[in-house]
Amino acid sequence: MEKTERLNAILDLLAAQGHVQVEDIVSGLRVSPATARRDLDALAAQRLLTRTRGGATMEAVAYDLPTRYTRDDHAAEKQAIAQAASALVPRGAVIGLCGGTTSTAIAQALGLRRDLMEPSNKPTLTVVTNAINIAAQLVVRPNIRVMVTGGVVNPRSYELVGPYTDTILQRVALDFAFVGVNGLDPEVGPTVNDEAEAAVNSLMSRRASETYIVADSSKIGNRSFATLGGFVFSNLITDNGITADEKAAFEAAGIQVTVAAPKRAAADRR
Repeated sequence: MEKTERLNAILDLLAAQGHVQVEDIVSGLRVSPATARRDLDALAAQRLLTRTRGGATMEAVAYDLPTRYTRDDHAAEKQAIAQAASALVPRGAVIGLCGGTTSTAIAQALGLRRDLMEPSNKPTLTVVTNAINIAAQLVVRPNIRVMVTGGVVNPRSYELVGPYTDTILQRVALDFAFVGVNGLDPEVGPTVNDEAEAAVNSLMSRRASETYIVADSSKIGNRSFATLGGFVFSNLITDNGITADEKAAFEAAGIQVTVAAPKRAAADRR
């Protein structure tokens, strides 16, 4: 197996599991431990992963994020949603990513896609975001063009909001937008905690040909403070924690529901 193929295979393992050990690479790719370590070091030099003792994890953002980014009880569900969202995005697309933990997981999934890392004389993906942590996460990927909206930073979420953000978003056209929320109800629709973030999310949604609300099933049935005004909600990506009744209620409202199943841990498969 050529080195490029090995590196891509390692990234595939990392995307599927969130972490990889040297012995996983040795047994899976049939290479020596020394080769596995050199390959991990090469990927770490490109900031495509973070080296750990005996292996590696997905690349970590090099600054402290708010608590909601670092303590997440639904990480597996959000990773599944992220993979489903990433699969919708073709090479060369222009996408919008609002802030939040699920959108951050989508950025991570896109950053590990090997087709987006293949050599190219033009961007393989353009990402418009109002989240400074997502911008920092993707800017190190040489083939991904990142546009930050501008605005005032909300220190609780690392999202840019305000009239400057609106001015930029009104001048872009997106193929897809992925919008995270704090609550989701088939009647009220998507809601978030902050009215300024709701305004940005709504505008980004309207600038896209297709918009997907991305929300783990714990958000369903909850209502937060601010609604996304002027936006007709028609696509949802969630996890398999959604009940049959909840799914039926969304579909009765004309909403297409995509259910992503989290990968089971090795202990669960035994």
